[in-house]
Amino acid sequence: MIKVKKRKFLLLPGDGIGPEVVGEVKKIIQWFNKNKSLDFEIDEDLAGGASYDKYGTPITDEVFYKALECEAIILGAVGGPKWDDVEFSKKPERALLKLRKELKLFANLRPAICFKQLVDASTLKPEIVSGLDIMIVRELTGGIYFGEPRGIKPIDNGERKGINTHTYTTSEIQRVARVAFDLAKKRKNKVTSCEKSNVMEAGLLWKEEVQELHDKEFKDVELNHMLADNCAMQLLRNPKQFDVIVTDNLFGDMLSDQASMLTGSLGLLPSASLGAKNKDGKIRAMYEPIHGSAPDIAGQGLANPIATILSFAMALRYSLDLDKEADALEKAVQGVLDEGLRTKDILSKGMKQVSTSEMGSAIISKLQ
Repeated sequence: MIKVKKRKFLLLPGDGIGPEVVGEVKKIIQWFNKNKSLDFEIDEDLAGGASYDKYGTPITDEVFYKALECEAIILGAVGGPKWDDVEFSKKPERALLKLRKELKLFANLRPAICFKQLVDASTLKPEIVSGLDIMIVRELTGGIYFGEPRGIKPIDNGERKGINTHTYTTSEIQRVARVAFDLAKKRKNKVTSCEKSNVMEAGLLWKEEVQELHDKEFKDVELNHMLADNCAMQLLRNPKQFDVIVTDNLFGDMLSDQASMLTGSLGLLPSASLGAKNKDGKIRAMYEPIHGSAPDIAGQGLANPIATILSFAMALRYSLDLDKEADALEKAVQGVLDEGLRTKDILSKGMKQVSTSEMGSAIISKLQ
């Protein structure tokens, strides 16, 4: 194998269980370096509440500049009740939003896959979720989370008014739709675009622009339009009707969380946030588990590292084009689940409970 030089990962463990789950990814990166001649560099720094506690800001300029220079960012989790009373602009989650916005990570990929070993962990009937494999593509840098004007201001009669603006442009819609169509061509060739075109002008624009892009460039991909509230219902009624779902920032936030719970545990699901390709064909990207910081179990060895490990597999695939290595890591995770090893969140009768570090080590043993 050709020795690859200077491919740097920036690890931002964050808060709560973040350091524990990212620690297992660090072990796997070191294993690849030692056994597969992949000379990855690791840089590790603070983000979120941990950064606020030390520097008074959720992400420092130094860390942000490191993010600009790396191949990919692996983020653990940020936030927790400890920082509930911190000024809004300095809350731990602002680190995540700044990275997404300033690195122009406009496409959030959220797979919802029901592992065959964990069908019974879902709250839905096995026949509804068995074999489930959905990819939700969420627009990440526009919409109501970033639109202006925004804020809270006093109005008459001693009341206050909260303002958030939902706005999209043609280019913002079409670039994320293009990601969805490209992904669908590698899957089942079907895209469902979700919005609220019946009550929102921005939703109507979304529907029209996705359709126009489809008609110009992706006629060979099946396209359906669905209202976002109907999609939420259909995800519970018949989730396997979907292949790729593309939607805006707000609805994507909600629908991807709903879809994740079809699989039985947030501890199993990765995500990728991707930017546009530069002139060299490289993309800026951040990879993270979809679960939160879970401060109630932090430091106890109970956290499930699989979502973070699979996020690293996505980094191998999407940032480094190392599909073979990504496949091997995903297969190793499946092998460990086949053996009945479980962290507490996915433990069931007859299975063996293991700690965070034991799960990581078991996955490494399968790689070998």
